[in-house]
Amino acid sequence: MMRCDLHVHSLHSGKCTTPFLGALCKESYSSPLEVYARLKRQGMGLVTLTDHDSIAGGEELQCYPDFFPSEEVTCTMPSGTTIHVNVFDVAERQHVELQRRRRDLPALLAYLREQQLLFSLNHVFSSLTGRRRAEDFDWLRVAFPAIETRNGHLLPANNSCATRLARQGDKIQLGGSDAHTLASAGSTYTEVPDARNKEEFLTGLRCGKARVRGESGSYWKLTRDVLLVTRELMRERPWALLLAPLVAGIPVVTLLNYVQEVAFARRWGSWVNRGGVPERSRRWSVRSAPGEASV
Repeated sequence: MMRCDLHVHSLHSGKCTTPFLGALCKESYSSPLEVYARLKRQGMGLVTLTDHDSIAGGEELQCYPDFFPSEEVTCTMPSGTTIHVNVFDVAERQHVELQRRRRDLPALLAYLREQQLLFSLNHVFSSLTGRRRAEDFDWLRVAFPAIETRNGHLLPANNSCATRLARQGDKIQLGGSDAHTLASAGSTYTEVPDARNKEEFLTGLRCGKARVRGESGSYWKLTRDVLLVTRELMRERPWALLLAPLVAGIPVVTLLNYVQEVAFARRWGSWVNRGGVPERSRRWSVRSAPGEASV
Protein backbone atom coordinates (compact mmCIF):
# COMPACT_ATOMS: atom_id res chain seq x y z
CA MET A 1 0.00 0.00 0.00
CA MET A 2 1.31 3.44 -0.94
CA ARG A 3 0.19 6.80 0.45
CA CYS A 4 0.52 10.32 -0.92
CA ASP A 5 -0.80 13.70 0.23
CA LEU A 6 -2.11 14.96 -3.11
CA HIS A 7 -2.64 18.59 -2.11
CA VAL A 8 0.16 20.37 -0.26
CA HIS A 9 1.89 23.75 -0.59
CA SER A 10 5.32 25.26 -0.08
CA LEU A 11 6.75 28.77 -0.20
CA HIS A 12 6.62 28.52 -4.00
CA SER A 13 2.84 29.04 -3.90
CA GLY A 14 3.56 32.77 -3.95
CA LYS A 15 1.74 35.63 -2.30
CA CYS A 16 -1.41 35.20 -0.27
CA THR A 17 -4.51 35.51 -2.45
CA THR A 18 -6.71 36.91 0.33
CA PRO A 19 -7.59 40.57 -0.36
CA PHE A 20 -5.19 43.07 1.26
CA LEU A 21 -2.88 40.31 2.53
CA GLY A 22 -1.09 39.62 -0.75
CA ALA A 23 1.20 42.59 -0.21
CA LEU A 24 2.11 41.32 3.25
CA CYS A 25 2.47 37.57 3.41
CA LYS A 26 2.96 34.38 1.44
CA GLU A 27 0.54 31.49 1.05
CA SER A 28 3.11 29.29 2.79
CA TYR A 29 6.53 29.68 4.39
CA SER A 30 7.43 25.99 4.29
CA SER A 31 10.48 25.09 2.23
CA PRO A 32 10.13 22.09 -0.13
CA LEU A 33 12.74 20.17 1.86
CA GLU A 34 10.83 20.79 5.10
CA VAL A 35 7.59 19.64 3.47
CA TYR A 36 9.28 16.52 2.12
CA ALA A 37 10.72 15.60 5.52
CA ARG A 38 7.40 16.19 7.26
CA LEU A 39 5.45 14.07 4.78
CA LYS A 40 7.90 11.20 5.09
CA ARG A 41 7.55 11.33 8.88
CA GLN A 42 3.79 11.15 8.37
CA GLY A 43 4.17 7.89 6.48
CA MET A 44 3.83 9.04 2.89
CA GLY A 45 5.39 6.61 0.43
CA LEU A 46 5.32 9.25 -2.31
CA VAL A 47 5.65 13.03 -2.08
CA THR A 48 4.37 15.73 -4.40
CA LEU A 49 3.90 19.50 -4.20
CA THR A 50 0.85 21.29 -5.61
CA ASP A 51 1.91 24.90 -5.42
CA HIS A 52 -0.24 27.56 -7.06
CA ASP A 53 0.69 27.74 -10.75
CA SER A 54 4.26 26.69 -10.03
CA ILE A 55 6.48 23.61 -10.10
CA ALA A 56 9.57 25.49 -8.87
CA GLY A 57 9.63 23.54 -5.61
CA GLY A 58 10.38 20.40 -7.56
CA GLU A 59 13.86 21.66 -8.39
CA GLU A 60 14.87 21.08 -4.78
CA LEU A 61 13.29 17.62 -4.58
CA GLN A 62 13.97 16.10 -7.98
CA CYS A 63 16.88 14.13 -6.51
CA TYR A 64 14.43 12.04 -4.47
CA PRO A 65 13.09 9.00 -6.39
CA ASP A 66 9.82 9.08 -4.43
CA PHE A 67 8.99 12.66 -5.46
CA PHE A 68 6.98 13.79 -8.48
CA PRO A 69 6.09 17.39 -9.41
CA SER A 70 2.49 18.56 -9.58
CA GLU A 71 0.74 21.92 -9.47
CA GLU A 72 -2.56 23.57 -8.58
CA VAL A 73 -3.65 25.46 -11.67
CA THR A 74 -5.84 28.53 -11.21
CA CYS A 75 -8.35 28.20 -14.03
CA THR A 76 -11.09 30.48 -15.38
CA MET A 77 -14.43 28.89 -16.21
CA PRO A 78 -16.46 30.00 -19.28
CA SER A 79 -18.82 31.77 -16.84
CA GLY A 80 -15.92 33.86 -15.52
CA THR A 81 -15.70 32.08 -12.17
CA THR A 82 -12.49 30.55 -10.85
CA ILE A 83 -11.61 26.97 -9.98
CA HIS A 84 -8.44 25.24 -8.81
CA VAL A 85 -7.32 22.16 -10.71
CA ASN A 86 -4.60 19.82 -9.48
CA VAL A 87 -2.47 18.37 -12.28
CA PHE A 88 -0.17 15.51 -11.33
CA ASP A 89 3.28 14.44 -12.53
CA VAL A 90 3.95 17.55 -14.62
CA ALA A 91 7.04 18.14 -16.78
CA GLU A 92 8.49 21.64 -17.28
CA ARG A 93 7.25 21.94 -20.87
CA GLN A 94 3.78 20.84 -19.77
CA HIS A 95 3.77 23.39 -16.97
CA VAL A 96 4.45 26.16 -19.50
CA GLU A 97 1.54 25.05 -21.67
CA LEU A 98 -0.82 24.66 -18.72
CA GLN A 99 -0.11 28.23 -17.63
CA ARG A 100 -0.63 29.46 -21.18
CA ARG A 101 -4.08 27.85 -21.36
CA ARG A 102 -5.38 28.27 -17.82
CA ARG A 103 -7.70 31.17 -18.64
CA ASP A 104 -9.40 29.14 -21.37
CA LEU A 105 -11.00 26.02 -19.87
CA PRO A 106 -11.77 24.18 -23.14
CA ALA A 107 -8.18 24.72 -24.34
CA LEU A 108 -6.82 23.59 -20.98
CA LEU A 109 -8.96 20.45 -20.97
CA ALA A 110 -7.94 19.60 -24.52
CA TYR A 111 -4.26 19.86 -23.61
CA LEU A 112 -4.64 17.81 -20.42
CA ARG A 113 -6.20 14.98 -22.36
CA GLU A 114 -3.78 15.24 -25.24
CA GLN A 115 -0.93 14.82 -22.75
CA GLN A 116 -2.84 12.13 -20.82
CA LEU A 117 -2.25 13.97 -17.56
CA LEU A 118 -4.22 13.02 -14.47
CA PHE A 119 -6.07 16.03 -13.04
CA SER A 120 -8.67 16.72 -10.37
CA LEU A 121 -11.10 19.43 -9.33
CA ASN A 122 -10.22 20.87 -5.91
CA HIS A 123 -12.51 22.12 -3.10
CA VAL A 124 -15.50 22.59 -5.43
CA PHE A 125 -17.88 23.34 -2.53
CA SER A 126 -15.68 25.99 -0.94
CA SER A 127 -15.96 29.75 -1.27
CA LEU A 128 -12.16 29.92 -1.42
CA THR A 129 -12.10 30.70 -5.14
CA GLY A 130 -15.12 32.99 -5.07
CA ARG A 131 -18.59 32.67 -6.49
CA ARG A 132 -20.02 29.71 -8.33
CA ARG A 133 -22.71 29.57 -11.03
CA ALA A 134 -25.17 26.78 -11.77
CA GLU A 135 -23.86 26.43 -15.33
CA ASP A 136 -20.40 25.70 -13.92
CA PHE A 137 -21.64 22.29 -12.83
CA ASP A 138 -22.49 21.38 -16.43
CA TRP A 139 -18.74 21.49 -16.99
CA LEU A 140 -17.70 20.07 -13.66
CA ARG A 141 -19.85 16.96 -13.93
CA VAL A 142 -18.41 15.84 -17.29
CA ALA A 143 -15.03 17.48 -17.80
CA PHE A 144 -13.12 16.27 -14.74
CA PRO A 145 -12.15 12.63 -14.19
CA ALA A 146 -11.35 13.17 -10.50
CA ILE A 147 -12.69 15.28 -7.62
CA GLU A 148 -11.02 16.11 -4.32
CA THR A 149 -13.56 14.72 -1.88
CA ARG A 150 -11.57 15.19 1.32
CA ASN A 151 -9.73 18.44 1.80
CA GLY A 152 -7.89 18.71 5.09
CA HIS A 153 -8.97 22.31 5.65
CA LEU A 154 -12.65 22.03 4.74
CA LEU A 155 -15.43 21.11 7.13
CA PRO A 156 -16.91 17.61 6.86
CA ALA A 157 -20.12 19.09 5.40
CA ASN A 158 -18.21 20.68 2.49
CA ASN A 159 -16.32 17.45 1.83
CA SER A 160 -19.55 15.45 1.98
CA CYS A 161 -21.02 17.60 -0.80
CA ALA A 162 -17.96 16.90 -2.95
CA THR A 163 -18.32 13.17 -2.24
CA ARG A 164 -21.94 13.20 -3.37
CA LEU A 165 -21.01 15.03 -6.57
CA ALA A 166 -18.23 12.52 -7.25
CA ARG A 167 -20.54 9.56 -6.69
CA GLN A 168 -23.21 11.01 -8.98
CA GLY A 169 -20.66 11.28 -11.78
CA ASP A 170 -18.74 8.08 -10.90
CA LYS A 171 -15.57 10.14 -10.48
CA ILE A 172 -12.20 9.21 -9.04
CA GLN A 173 -12.11 10.42 -5.41
CA LEU A 174 -8.89 11.96 -4.09
CA GLY A 175 -7.77 13.46 -0.79
CA GLY A 176 -5.14 15.92 0.34
CA SER A 177 -4.34 18.12 3.31
CA ASP A 178 -4.24 21.42 1.41
CA ALA A 179 -1.53 22.19 3.94
CA HIS A 180 0.07 25.62 3.95
CA THR A 181 1.98 24.83 7.13
CA LEU A 182 4.09 21.86 8.20
CA ALA A 183 1.67 21.13 11.04
CA SER A 184 -1.08 20.07 8.62
CA ALA A 185 1.01 18.32 5.95
CA GLY A 186 0.13 14.65 5.63
CA SER A 187 -2.99 14.90 7.81
CA THR A 188 -5.14 13.94 4.80
CA TYR A 189 -4.00 11.72 1.96
CA THR A 190 -4.83 9.16 -0.72
CA GLU A 191 -3.69 5.55 -0.68
CA VAL A 192 -3.59 2.87 -3.36
CA PRO A 193 -3.43 -0.78 -2.27
CA ASP A 194 -0.63 -2.87 -3.80
CA ALA A 195 1.12 0.13 -5.39
CA ARG A 196 4.90 -0.06 -5.08
CA ASN A 197 6.06 3.03 -7.01
CA LYS A 198 4.85 6.22 -8.65
CA GLU A 199 3.76 4.53 -11.86
CA GLU A 200 1.66 1.94 -10.07
CA PHE A 201 0.23 4.58 -7.75
CA LEU A 202 -0.90 6.87 -10.58
CA THR A 203 -2.25 3.92 -12.54
CA GLY A 204 -4.19 2.88 -9.46
CA LEU A 205 -5.69 6.35 -9.21
CA ARG A 206 -6.80 6.25 -12.84
CA CYS A 207 -8.34 2.82 -12.35
CA GLY A 208 -10.42 3.98 -9.40
CA LYS A 209 -8.45 2.14 -6.71
CA ALA A 210 -7.85 5.27 -4.64
CA ARG A 211 -8.88 5.33 -0.99
CA VAL A 212 -9.24 8.68 0.74
CA ARG A 213 -7.90 8.76 4.28
CA GLY A 214 -7.25 11.25 7.07
CA GLU A 215 -9.10 14.16 8.58
CA SER A 216 -11.32 16.95 7.35
CA GLY A 217 -10.80 20.49 8.55
CA SER A 218 -12.05 22.27 11.65
CA TYR A 219 -12.25 25.77 13.02
CA TRP A 220 -9.36 25.12 15.41
CA LYS A 221 -7.14 23.61 12.73
CA LEU A 222 -7.60 26.55 10.38
CA THR A 223 -7.07 29.06 13.19
CA ARG A 224 -3.86 27.32 14.23
CA ASP A 225 -2.50 27.37 10.68
CA VAL A 226 -3.36 31.02 10.12
CA LEU A 227 -1.55 31.85 13.37
CA LEU A 228 1.45 29.81 12.22
CA VAL A 229 1.59 31.64 8.89
CA THR A 230 1.34 34.94 10.78
CA ARG A 231 4.26 33.90 12.99
CA GLU A 232 6.38 33.13 9.95
CA LEU A 233 5.47 36.48 8.42
CA MET A 234 6.76 38.24 11.53
CA ARG A 235 9.96 36.21 11.47
CA GLU A 236 10.60 37.14 7.84
CA ARG A 237 9.56 40.78 8.22
CA PRO A 238 10.26 42.07 11.74
CA TRP A 239 8.36 45.29 11.02
CA ALA A 240 5.20 43.16 10.88
CA LEU A 241 5.43 42.92 14.68
CA LEU A 242 3.70 46.30 14.60
CA LEU A 243 0.60 44.38 13.50
CA ALA A 244 0.76 42.06 16.52
CA PRO A 245 -2.33 43.60 18.20
CA LEU A 246 -4.36 42.47 15.17
CA VAL A 247 -3.46 38.84 15.80
CA ALA A 248 -6.13 38.71 18.49
CA GLY A 249 -8.72 39.12 15.76
CA ILE A 250 -7.63 36.05 13.79
CA PRO A 251 -10.00 33.64 15.62
CA VAL A 252 -12.89 35.93 14.70
CA VAL A 253 -11.82 36.06 11.05
CA THR A 254 -11.52 32.27 10.81
CA LEU A 255 -14.92 31.88 12.48
CA LEU A 256 -16.50 34.18 9.91
CA ASN A 257 -14.75 32.20 7.20
CA TYR A 258 -16.31 28.98 8.38
CA VAL A 259 -19.76 30.54 8.61
CA GLN A 260 -19.31 31.52 4.99
CA GLU A 261 -18.10 28.03 4.08
CA VAL A 262 -21.14 26.42 5.71
CA ALA A 263 -23.48 28.72 3.80
CA PHE A 264 -21.68 28.05 0.51
CA ALA A 265 -21.84 24.28 0.95
CA ARG A 266 -25.48 24.42 2.01
CA ARG A 267 -26.46 26.41 -1.06
CA TRP A 268 -24.66 24.40 -3.71
CA GLY A 269 -24.93 21.08 -1.92
CA SER A 270 -28.72 21.37 -1.87
CA TRP A 271 -28.67 22.27 -5.57
CA VAL A 272 -26.82 19.04 -6.35
CA ASN A 273 -29.11 17.05 -4.06
CA ARG A 274 -32.15 18.36 -5.92
CA GLY A 275 -30.86 16.78 -9.09
CA GLY A 276 -28.95 19.64 -10.62
CA VAL A 277 -26.28 17.13 -11.63
CA PRO A 278 -28.39 14.12 -12.67
CA GLU A 279 -26.26 12.24 -15.18
CA ARG A 280 -23.54 9.72 -14.44
CA SER A 281 -20.44 10.32 -16.53
CA ARG A 282 -16.77 9.51 -16.33
CA ARG A 283 -15.74 10.64 -19.78
CA TRP A 284 -12.22 11.86 -20.39
CA SER A 285 -13.11 13.53 -23.69
CA VAL A 286 -13.80 17.24 -24.04
CA ARG A 287 -16.42 16.46 -26.68
CA SER A 288 -18.86 15.82 -23.78
CA ALA A 289 -18.34 19.29 -22.32
CA PRO A 290 -20.93 22.04 -22.80
CA GLY A 291 -20.36 24.16 -25.85
CA GLU A 292 -17.97 21.66 -27.46
CA ALA A 293 -18.48 20.26 -30.92
CA SER A 294 -18.42 16.49 -31.25
CA VAL A 295 -15.37 14.96 -32.86
